[in-house]
Amino acid sequence: MSKPRAVHPFLFAIFPIVFLLSHNVEQVSYRDVLFPAMLVLGLTLLAFLSLSIILRNSNKAAFFVSISLLLFFSYGHVYDLIQGLQVAGHSIGRHPYLLLVWAEIFASGVYWLPRSRIGVHHVTKLLNIVSLCLVVFSLLNIGLYELHAAKPAEGRATTGTDAVERSTPTDTERLPDIYYIILDGYASSQTLNQMHGYDNGPFTDSLAERGFYVAHDSRSNYPQTFLSLASSLNMEYVNDLTDVVGEDSEDRAIPYRMIKDSSVLRFLRSSGYRSIHFRSGWGPTFRNHHADLNIHCGGTNEFTVVLLRTTMIRPLERDFAWSLRERVLCTFSELATIPTIDGPKFVFAHILSPHPPFLFGRDGEPVSDASPLMTLGATWEQEDYLNQLMFVNTQVESLVDEILSESAIPPIIILQADHGPATSFRNTAGAGWHNPTDEMLRERTSILNAYHLPGVCSDLLYDSITPVNTFRLIFNCYFETDHRLLDDEIYFCSYKEPYEMWAVTDTVTD
Repeated sequence: MSKPRAVHPFLFAIFPIVFLLSHNVEQVSYRDVLFPAMLVLGLTLLAFLSLSIILRNSNKAAFFVSISLLLFFSYGHVYDLIQGLQVAGHSIGRHPYLLLVWAEIFASGVYWLPRSRIGVHHVTKLLNIVSLCLVVFSLLNIGLYELHAAKPAEGRATTGTDAVERSTPTDTERLPDIYYIILDGYASSQTLNQMHGYDNGPFTDSLAERGFYVAHDSRSNYPQTFLSLASSLNMEYVNDLTDVVGEDSEDRAIPYRMIKDSSVLRFLRSSGYRSIHFRSGWGPTFRNHHADLNIHCGGTNEFTVVLLRTTMIRPLERDFAWSLRERVLCTFSELATIPTIDGPKFVFAHILSPHPPFLFGRDGEPVSDASPLMTLGATWEQEDYLNQLMFVNTQVESLVDEILSESAIPPIIILQADHGPATSFRNTAGAGWHNPTDEMLRERTSILNAYHLPGVCSDLLYDSITPVNTFRLIFNCYFETDHRLLDDEIYFCSYKEPYEMWAVTDTVTD
């Protein structure tokens, strides 16, 4: 019989990536997976070829590579299980101890294989079968998702109906730049005062002094970012998605497309605007190929961060947080340079702050024990949230001053949160999302919503305006459209069942 060829190192290399994707396929772009997959496969091939030359035995080389990969990619999972574990009052759930155990396991495998009575060819065949099954099961899960997602995708247009009417401006040189800046998880001043004991009045007063209208009673239409942005960027409610994808679905494909190829973007580009997109690091706002310019400020996307935390790089996770800090700082810095670009511009920047991860102290200093998690497993700590919010305030004030002073035409600036914080959800073990208290509903839906609208448009604003009406009002005022302002409704849904929506308007506005 012919000797089996060792393919298991490459299957074990790709399995952790495919597995993580299969469990988050509705939230992750395949493009986000491509780079880590190619990098891991490339390094695996290099290690396999090098060891094959050194050992003069490709099957033994494959075994050493596979055991290294299994240890490398399982480290973070084991660390999560033992973190904080104590024996006889001594903490053993620490990196030095686990790294020592991993080194002993690797050394034992290296020692055992040459001396084992089991033929290396049998080991190769077994590992080939096991690794293939692992990858196939994950791919089947992804395939089933795609089959399910493909059917409802035809049931709804990716953008609104009456929201994409074309505008033909007479003089593009007089059009104001439009900045749509999403400060993720930024609560209203009322909620910050009542639920967090923090007076944000000096910040909102400073915005008012700079010509902003702050809608003090504003709330998000939805509690999840992808629903909130799909709604605001298409100037419509998205409740009909429940009928399209199903109440039990987690499929986010349609709202993700609605965020990227939105009615607002289409309208403004048809009106002579250049679209500038700041890459956020999160899902559908990480990049936008429909935009004319994507500005990348470094840092890694959330999928890569979560993947790295499962590996033996986990002890260096503070360095991941550092790169995320740099993205936030870079975004504020680069936004201030936009006025120097010629022509009317629509600028979209989704800044993942003051939302976790909590990377900044109140004066911008690094947080020593910062976790790099964004949405997947992010934890809301009240004190850390407030400290980061205070720092964001200083950045926003400086940014607004730069934009206003450098713009030849007074710009439209929208500072808006996609939803409020979730500090009250911390100790509910997930139950709060399915059975939220009134306090939870109020905290999660309260948002900062501030508008700099030069001219007469500010007279049309009102304190309870919600994001769904943001661009309806702006387009009516600056582009002479005739969009009807919608009733300001607020809906809630759980994180795992986003299409099971129920109205909470009366509860949160009492």
